[in-house]
Amino acid sequence: MTDEIQNIVSYIENEKKIIRYKRGTAYPLNINSIYYFEIVDQNAFVYCEKEIYESKMKLYEFEQETEGTSFFRASKSLINADKIDSIKPSLSGRFEVVLKNKEKLIVSRQYVRVLKHMIGL
Repeated sequence: MTDEIQNIVSYIENEKKIIRYKRGTAYPLNINSIYYFEIVDQNAFVYCEKEIYESKMKLYEFEQETEGTSFFRASKSLINADKIDSIKPSLSGRFEVVLKNKEKLIVSRQYVRVLKHMIGL
């Protein structure tokens, strides 16, 4: 597979859309615009640069949909590595990730290796 073909495959995969909800109405959303996906109290939320949407997807479903993309598991969330602005070590082997929209997220110890791999550390 040449680099050109790989770029085309990546582009097509990243054009995937998921369904998100706002005030009970369903809308398609390109996964490239998602900063992170999180489960809070049994509810799923999709976080974009400035907007927050609800989702009916489970964490494992979103993980399957984004397999092979820049999303990685960070605990009860999946973070888009392309949206990371900075990273710093935190307490107990965890890392704090600051996204380009200034949101701060914690990557639990067990997923730090995945984070390092995703960003090339």
